[in-house]
Amino acid sequence: MAKLVSQVYGEALFSLAVESGKLTVFSEELEAVLKILQENPQYRAILEHPQVDEPEKLQVFDRVFAGKISDEVTGFFHILLQKGRFRDLEAILAYFKGRRLEHDKIGVAWVTSAVELSDAQKKKITDKLLSTTDFVSMQMHYETDPALIGGLKIRIGDRVVDSSILNKLNGMKSELLKIQL
Repeated sequence: MAKLVSQVYGEALFSLAVESGKLTVFSEELEAVLKILQENPQYRAILEHPQVDEPEKLQVFDRVFAGKISDEVTGFFHILLQKGRFRDLEAILAYFKGRRLEHDKIGVAWVTSAVELSDAQKKKITDKLLSTTDFVSMQMHYETDPALIGGLKIRIGDRVVDSSILNKLNGMKSELLKIQL
């Protein structure tokens, strides 16, 4: 349910940003509001508290942000407060960020290797991903996992390419277990 909520609200916000030509402005304002909310959990607690009535929440929000963010973004936050969806803010903004990356043709890749990769190896992986996808740039995230033994595991969105030795050994094990003697 939370995924559907974040998708519906995030898509509406993204569409508004694109239609109004304010994608960058919206992104900056949303990041600024989120940062303030993270730095001031007591403020957020008031906005999410079930016993604080809606008009008071709107007034508290406007007291802090009126004139500092666009009317469209203010309206978006008003809708979240009115519909009781303020608790879903991070998921909504994560969806919005994902759509922005997709719109700007920026891919996000998670690369896991058995050992730390050199800068040359990282560049080669990035170049290969750019040449085999429609992305114009990549946000790369690297991590190591010695359990892979060797090779790489690359994830972009819901696609995974696993060329690790661990994966190959598990495949061979599965095939050997199927053999009837």
